[in-house]
Amino acid sequence: MNDFIYYFKLGLFHVLDIRAYDHILFLIVLAVVYQFKQWKKVLWLVTLFTIGHSITLALSAYGILNVRADLVEFLIPLTIFITGLMNVLTAKKASVGKENQNLFFALFFGLIHGLGFSNYFKMMIGKTSEKFLPLVEFALGVEAAQIIIIALILLVGSLVQSVFGVNRRDWILVASSIVIGFAFQMMIDRVFW
Repeated sequence: MNDFIYYFKLGLFHVLDIRAYDHILFLIVLAVVYQFKQWKKVLWLVTLFTIGHSITLALSAYGILNVRADLVEFLIPLTIFITGLMNVLTAKKASVGKENQNLFFALFFGLIHGLGFSNYFKMMIGKTSEKFLPLVEFALGVEAAQIIIIALILLVGSLVQSVFGVNRRDWILVASSIVIGFAFQMMIDRVFW
Protein backbone atom coordinates (compact mmCIF):
# COMPACT_ATOMS: atom_id res chain seq x y z
CA MET A 1 0.00 0.00 0.00
CA ASN A 2 2.89 2.36 0.74
CA ASP A 3 4.23 1.88 -2.79
CA PHE A 4 0.81 2.68 -4.24
CA ILE A 5 0.57 5.89 -2.21
CA TYR A 6 4.15 6.83 -3.13
CA TYR A 7 3.69 6.45 -6.90
CA PHE A 8 0.15 7.86 -6.85
CA LYS A 9 1.37 10.99 -5.02
CA LEU A 10 4.31 11.22 -7.40
CA GLY A 11 1.90 11.25 -10.37
CA LEU A 12 -0.42 13.67 -8.60
CA PHE A 13 2.30 16.18 -7.83
CA HIS A 14 3.97 15.68 -11.22
CA VAL A 15 0.96 17.56 -12.61
CA LEU A 16 0.17 19.85 -9.66
CA ASP A 17 3.77 21.05 -9.20
CA ILE A 18 3.78 24.73 -10.13
CA ARG A 19 7.40 24.43 -11.29
CA ALA A 20 6.22 21.94 -13.93
CA TYR A 21 3.54 24.28 -15.22
CA ASP A 22 3.86 23.05 -18.80
CA HIS A 23 1.42 20.24 -17.98
CA ILE A 24 -1.11 22.71 -16.62
CA LEU A 25 -0.69 24.98 -19.66
CA PHE A 26 -1.43 22.08 -21.98
CA LEU A 27 -4.52 21.15 -20.00
CA ILE A 28 -5.74 24.75 -20.20
CA VAL A 29 -5.51 24.93 -23.99
CA LEU A 30 -6.97 21.46 -24.32
CA ALA A 31 -10.01 22.19 -22.15
CA VAL A 32 -10.70 25.90 -22.64
CA VAL A 33 -12.86 25.26 -25.72
CA TYR A 34 -15.33 23.20 -23.69
CA GLN A 35 -18.16 24.18 -21.39
CA PHE A 36 -18.83 22.64 -17.99
CA LYS A 37 -21.79 20.67 -19.35
CA GLN A 38 -19.33 18.89 -21.72
CA TRP A 39 -17.34 17.43 -18.83
CA LYS A 40 -17.63 13.86 -20.19
CA LYS A 41 -15.84 14.84 -23.41
CA VAL A 42 -13.14 16.56 -21.42
CA LEU A 43 -12.75 13.50 -19.21
CA TRP A 44 -12.07 11.45 -22.35
CA LEU A 45 -9.41 13.96 -23.39
CA VAL A 46 -7.74 13.74 -20.00
CA THR A 47 -7.80 9.95 -20.06
CA LEU A 48 -6.32 9.83 -23.58
CA PHE A 49 -3.60 12.21 -22.50
CA THR A 50 -2.82 9.96 -19.52
CA ILE A 51 -2.73 6.91 -21.81
CA GLY A 52 -0.31 8.62 -24.19
CA HIS A 53 1.80 9.84 -21.28
CA SER A 54 1.86 6.32 -19.80
CA ILE A 55 2.76 4.59 -23.07
CA THR A 56 5.98 6.54 -23.50
CA LEU A 57 6.81 6.22 -19.80
CA ALA A 58 6.40 2.44 -20.12
CA LEU A 59 8.45 2.24 -23.32
CA SER A 60 11.19 4.24 -21.66
CA ALA A 61 11.05 2.32 -18.36
CA TYR A 62 11.44 -0.98 -20.21
CA GLY A 63 14.35 0.41 -22.25
CA ILE A 64 12.50 0.26 -25.58
CA LEU A 65 12.50 4.00 -26.26
CA ASN A 66 15.17 6.58 -25.63
CA VAL A 67 14.82 10.12 -26.98
CA ARG A 68 17.14 13.07 -26.49
CA ALA A 69 15.99 15.09 -23.49
CA ASP A 70 16.74 18.46 -25.11
CA LEU A 71 14.54 17.58 -28.10
CA VAL A 72 11.67 16.53 -25.83
CA GLU A 73 12.02 19.65 -23.69
CA PHE A 74 11.52 21.72 -26.86
CA LEU A 75 8.66 19.58 -28.21
CA ILE A 76 6.59 19.93 -25.02
CA PRO A 77 6.03 23.70 -25.33
CA LEU A 78 5.61 23.22 -29.09
CA THR A 79 2.62 20.93 -28.40
CA ILE A 80 1.16 23.58 -26.11
CA PHE A 81 1.75 26.28 -28.73
CA ILE A 82 0.13 24.24 -31.52
CA THR A 83 -2.94 23.39 -29.43
CA GLY A 84 -3.35 27.01 -28.35
CA LEU A 85 -2.90 28.25 -31.91
CA MET A 86 -5.58 25.84 -33.16
CA ASN A 87 -7.90 27.24 -30.48
CA VAL A 88 -7.26 30.79 -31.64
CA LEU A 89 -7.79 29.89 -35.30
CA THR A 90 -11.05 28.06 -34.58
CA ALA A 91 -12.36 30.03 -31.57
CA LYS A 92 -15.51 31.07 -33.40
CA LYS A 93 -16.52 27.42 -33.82
CA ALA A 94 -15.46 26.60 -30.22
CA SER A 95 -15.59 22.86 -29.57
CA VAL A 96 -18.04 22.09 -32.38
CA GLY A 97 -16.38 19.62 -34.71
CA LYS A 98 -13.09 19.71 -32.80
CA GLU A 99 -13.62 16.49 -30.86
CA ASN A 100 -11.50 14.31 -33.17
CA GLN A 101 -8.78 16.93 -33.41
CA ASN A 102 -8.65 17.34 -29.64
CA LEU A 103 -8.67 13.58 -29.09
CA PHE A 104 -5.69 13.31 -31.41
CA PHE A 105 -3.90 16.18 -29.65
CA ALA A 106 -4.54 14.61 -26.26
CA LEU A 107 -3.20 11.18 -27.21
CA PHE A 108 -0.33 12.16 -29.50
CA PHE A 109 0.86 15.09 -27.42
CA GLY A 110 0.49 12.92 -24.30
CA LEU A 111 3.12 10.64 -25.84
CA ILE A 112 5.50 13.60 -26.12
CA HIS A 113 4.79 14.87 -22.60
CA GLY A 114 5.41 11.39 -21.18
CA LEU A 115 8.89 11.45 -22.69
CA GLY A 116 9.63 14.58 -20.68
CA PHE A 117 9.34 12.68 -17.41
CA SER A 118 10.71 9.35 -18.61
CA ASN A 119 14.36 9.79 -17.57
CA TYR A 120 13.41 10.83 -14.05
CA PHE A 121 10.90 8.00 -13.78
CA LYS A 122 13.54 5.47 -14.95
CA MET A 123 15.90 6.69 -12.24
CA MET A 124 13.21 6.33 -9.58
CA ILE A 125 12.21 2.79 -10.37
CA GLY A 126 15.80 1.81 -11.05
CA LYS A 127 16.54 -1.64 -12.33
CA THR A 128 13.70 -3.34 -10.49
CA SER A 129 11.92 -6.00 -12.47
CA GLU A 130 8.49 -4.80 -11.34
CA LYS A 131 7.78 -1.73 -13.42
CA PHE A 132 4.14 -2.24 -14.40
CA LEU A 133 2.49 -1.51 -11.04
CA PRO A 134 4.50 1.67 -10.39
CA LEU A 135 3.55 2.85 -13.90
CA VAL A 136 -0.16 2.21 -13.26
CA GLU A 137 -0.04 3.83 -9.82
CA PHE A 138 1.77 6.86 -11.25
CA ALA A 139 -0.78 7.10 -14.10
CA LEU A 140 -3.66 7.07 -11.61
CA GLY A 141 -2.06 9.99 -9.78
CA VAL A 142 -1.59 11.88 -13.06
CA GLU A 143 -5.22 11.20 -13.99
CA ALA A 144 -6.52 12.42 -10.62
CA ALA A 145 -4.47 15.63 -10.82
CA GLN A 146 -5.61 16.30 -14.37
CA ILE A 147 -9.25 15.89 -13.36
CA ILE A 148 -8.70 18.47 -10.61
CA ILE A 149 -7.07 20.93 -13.05
CA ILE A 150 -9.71 20.36 -15.74
CA ALA A 151 -12.54 20.87 -13.24
CA LEU A 152 -10.95 24.19 -12.21
CA ILE A 153 -10.53 25.27 -15.84
CA LEU A 154 -14.16 24.44 -16.64
CA LEU A 155 -15.33 26.19 -13.47
CA VAL A 156 -13.32 29.35 -14.17
CA GLY A 157 -14.56 29.36 -17.77
CA SER A 158 -18.13 29.00 -16.60
CA LEU A 159 -17.75 31.83 -14.07
CA VAL A 160 -16.03 34.16 -16.53
CA GLN A 161 -18.76 33.59 -19.09
CA SER A 162 -21.81 33.64 -16.82
CA VAL A 163 -20.85 36.06 -14.04
CA PHE A 164 -18.70 38.52 -16.00
CA GLY A 165 -20.58 38.18 -19.30
CA VAL A 166 -17.53 37.33 -21.40
CA ASN A 167 -18.62 35.53 -24.54
CA ARG A 168 -17.25 32.07 -25.19
CA ARG A 169 -15.18 33.05 -28.24
CA ASP A 170 -13.40 35.81 -26.30
CA TRP A 171 -12.75 33.49 -23.35
CA ILE A 172 -11.13 30.95 -25.69
CA LEU A 173 -9.11 33.64 -27.49
CA VAL A 174 -7.80 35.30 -24.34
CA ALA A 175 -7.01 32.12 -22.39
CA SER A 176 -5.37 30.46 -25.40
CA SER A 177 -3.38 33.58 -26.30
CA ILE A 178 -1.97 33.86 -22.79
CA VAL A 179 -0.91 30.21 -22.87
CA ILE A 180 0.59 30.69 -26.36
CA GLY A 181 2.74 33.50 -24.93
CA PHE A 182 4.07 31.25 -22.18
CA ALA A 183 4.65 28.37 -24.62
CA PHE A 184 6.50 30.61 -27.08
CA GLN A 185 8.86 31.82 -24.35
CA MET A 186 9.42 28.23 -23.21
CA MET A 187 10.29 27.21 -26.80
CA ILE A 188 12.83 30.04 -27.04
CA ASP A 189 14.36 29.03 -23.70
CA ARG A 190 14.58 25.38 -24.79
CA VAL A 191 15.92 25.69 -28.34
CA PHE A 192 18.11 22.63 -28.84
CA TRP A 193 19.90 23.42 -32.09
